[in-house]
Amino acid sequence: MSDSRIPGSFMAPGTSSFADFLATQAPDLLPGRREMPPGSAADLAPHGTTIVAATFDGGVVMAGDRRATMGNVIAQRDIQKVFPADEYSAVGIAGAAGLAVEMVRLFQTELEHYEKIEGSTLSLDGKANRLAALIRGNLGMAMQGLAVVPLFAGFDLDKGLGRIFSYDVTGGRYEETSFHSVGSGSVFARGALKKLYRDDFDGDDAVVACIQALYDAADDDSATGGPDLTRRIFPVVANITSDGFQRLADEEVGTITQRVVDERMTNPGGPLAPLRPASSNGGDAR
Repeated sequence: MSDSRIPGSFMAPGTSSFADFLATQAPDLLPGRREMPPGSAADLAPHGTTIVAATFDGGVVMAGDRRATMGNVIAQRDIQKVFPADEYSAVGIAGAAGLAVEMVRLFQTELEHYEKIEGSTLSLDGKANRLAALIRGNLGMAMQGLAVVPLFAGFDLDKGLGRIFSYDVTGGRYEETSFHSVGSGSVFARGALKKLYRDDFDGDDAVVACIQALYDAADDDSATGGPDLTRRIFPVVANITSDGFQRLADEEVGTITQRVVDERMTNPGGPLAPLRPASSNGGDAR
């Protein structure tokens, strides 16, 4: 009769890091530990493109377009790139889509495993550091063209505000102020957010600004997908506040996106930021 008991290593006290546990028990399951033939695989796998995030008074919004490309071909029109990491944080993926989704699942399990072992949740900084370690473990794949460069954002329960973290392929972690974007269209999206962002944003303002930024990215970057009104494919938008992660319904995002598209019919360049800030007495600054 075969022994169906759980292996002792699964029952023994150990690390609160699921990734470290996996590295000792089944290292081949970690994306960065797999053997790859020499050469670049960048053109063999679909790549996700543009993710944007913006903070507001009370939380942070993250949004991503829906297009995945493989060279000059649209590999998928409705890919999801924004995921909940846990109850109070979100991660958006850019780069090799398959590896990125696998890394998100590992990250989700990592946070859940820590909570079960330690009986408490990681701080937002701790979560950002754990994601940095996972990205660092994928450096070998990145050197062969399969880079994963996510954007991480969440609500900091200790500080009572939304925060944004970006990364490089070596796992370097950087906290961003107010807004940020990653992916092939990030330069154009960040430029749009730089003009549209205000410190007095509420949640609705942040959502509209992110959708406007994705529209501008799609306008100038062929790998970023714009709103597909025919197929009713709209960006994935998530709102993270003290109440937790909430993905906006497609109908709600569609209504906002339709309004943005309608405005662009008369103003293709989008909304204009004021050149002159208002003075404290309500008039123009001179």
